[in-house]
Amino acid sequence: MGQVNEAGFATAGSMERLYELLQETGMGPGWNKPEPSLYPLPKKNFVPAHWKYALAKPALDAAGLYVDTEQAERRNLILFNPAASDRYATARTMIAAYQMVMADETARSHRHSPNAMRLVVDARPGAYTVVEGKKIPMVPGDVLLTPNGCWHGHQNESDASAYWIDFLDAPLVHLLGPMFFEQHPGGLERAVEVDERSPMRFALTDVQRRLDSTTDAQPGRRELRIGPPFLDTMAVYVSRLEAGCNFAAERATANSIFAVIEGHGQSVVDGQEFEWRRGDVFVVPSWHRHSGKAAERSHVLRVTDEPVLKHFNWLRHE
Repeated sequence: MGQVNEAGFATAGSMERLYELLQETGMGPGWNKPEPSLYPLPKKNFVPAHWKYALAKPALDAAGLYVDTEQAERRNLILFNPAASDRYATARTMIAAYQMVMADETARSHRHSPNAMRLVVDARPGAYTVVEGKKIPMVPGDVLLTPNGCWHGHQNESDASAYWIDFLDAPLVHLLGPMFFEQHPGGLERAVEVDERSPMRFALTDVQRRLDSTTDAQPGRRELRIGPPFLDTMAVYVSRLEAGCNFAAERATANSIFAVIEGHGQSVVDGQEFEWRRGDVFVVPSWHRHSGKAAERSHVLRVTDEPVLKHFNWLRHE
């Protein structure tokens, strides 16, 4: 900042000179901002987008030829929003990524500020996420939680690569600043016990049974919130869509990332159409309308930052 004294403002002589003096002092004229800081509706700074597992899987296989888990903290593919300037965030507050651990391979344990969870897409018996010293089975369709501060790593004792989708609130942590990250001193945390009934695991078979006894939210559509436990910043839902079901959601101030557990269908997000299949991911950013149709019976995961918006009384539907 320049050296400006009181007399400089008194003798500015013109609006242009006043602007120059303000610039030198690190202040800006609130009446002449480049953009309004208040506006009548949420800005759509993130756009709808769709990522295909049919492309991600061979991309991860190719990465496995060149990148091992000693070189990279995680062998993953970040699903960055086309509108994200940092080529990182999938939505304003959340990120999704495809990840793979090959047969007889491990990914070292670490812990961090962001909350995380994963949806298993393909895995054989013997693939585990290790959370706080316990091996949690990774079965296709399962949802596994790793709340912030929990040690977690991955161990694949099977004869095939394991693939899943990670979801983290890391962009929110970046925005607010409280990022901490620590690698486990022993590499992969030692674990012997297999905990199939871990509270951090939501098996697809259990979720389906709960959906069986849930009433329709719309004709042909049922939705179930996963938990407890619940993550503080991300809510997790699974929807069952019957074949031919037409669904529509109000636009909301919350962001939602969807992942297809099984099935096939189409979604339209603010006029942009996506045809989705098992393992695909798509994002419905804040204040975008979403509708669609299931071509066959489908189960779809939704991860949303609704808890953050609710906490501050910012959650709104229309």
